[in-house]
Amino acid sequence: MERVCFLLKVRPDRLDEYRERHRHVWPEMLDALRGAGWRNYSLFLSDDGLLVGYLETDDFEAAQRAMAATGVSARWETDMAPFFESGRADQGRVLLGEVFHLD
Repeated sequence: MERVCFLLKVRPDRLDEYRERHRHVWPEMLDALRGAGWRNYSLFLSDDGLLVGYLETDDFEAAQRAMAATGVSARWETDMAPFFESGRADQGRVLLGEVFHLD
């Protein structure tokens, strides 16, 4: 299993709307994430817009390819792109390397 952590930056003027959108993630997007092998997925957002994402998966590259192959992911990423300083989240996330883990 891979533990994956990434960073993104949400535009400060869109923080409230970003939080609200994630209260109502499309059911088909949730199904696609589960089907692609994304598990234990969480997003954490600071008041300055720093977004930290964490997920577990068997193979992150395969999970990303599986998501890219879905129509719902493309629609979600396009819809959410204006929230991010880097544009689309699937193209702008910065992966962090794990330096410690405690089971």
